[in-house]
Amino acid sequence: MPLPEVPRLIVPDVRVRVSFVAAMGEFAAEARAGDSTMVGSDLEGYGERWGTVAGFAAYVADVLAEEHTPRRAGLVTQSTRWWVEGPPERPEFLGRISVRHELTEALRVRGGHIGYDVRRSRRREGHCTAMLRAALRLAHDRGLDPVLITCDATNIGSRTVIERNGGSPADPPGRDILRFWVPTGCR
Repeated sequence: MPLPEVPRLIVPDVRVRVSFVAAMGEFAAEARAGDSTMVGSDLEGYGERWGTVAGFAAYVADVLAEEHTPRRAGLVTQSTRWWVEGPPERPEFLGRISVRHELTEALRVRGGHIGYDVRRSRRREGHCTAMLRAALRLAHDRGLDPVLITCDATNIGSRTVIERNGGSPADPPGRDILRFWVPTGCR
């Protein structure tokens, strides 16, 4: 009996469309459309197009192009990867992570170098911790060390993920947004 495929980061790929759309439905059910996150922005800006193969392919192309050109003014270039499991010919989307190539003043306060999301049905399984660990290698390969990662002070899960990956507080406690420096050296 073959071993199950372990979760891994992949470059965004059209083969993930069906499970990606299902995951985005989970995020939409959390009222994420239009919030200040990448998922919220994508739900609002692309959600109507994901239903078709051509529309989804255009979205994937836009995400890949962000490695060289920001999607719109005020954003920075970033490398987005999808966290998937299953066979290569039919991977299942579990989450997404982006490594921003530089920091703006706004990202220094909220957002940092790395942002991530895991679909609701797959949370509390260790995916965020493993996904961030894998993305730290990507950041290191881009010459980023350490990276700044932020989370809301009330988001205990995200804080734990950051700390499990070596994050140390950048500021004293007592803020609404927690900021951490995370080393990207080999793990």
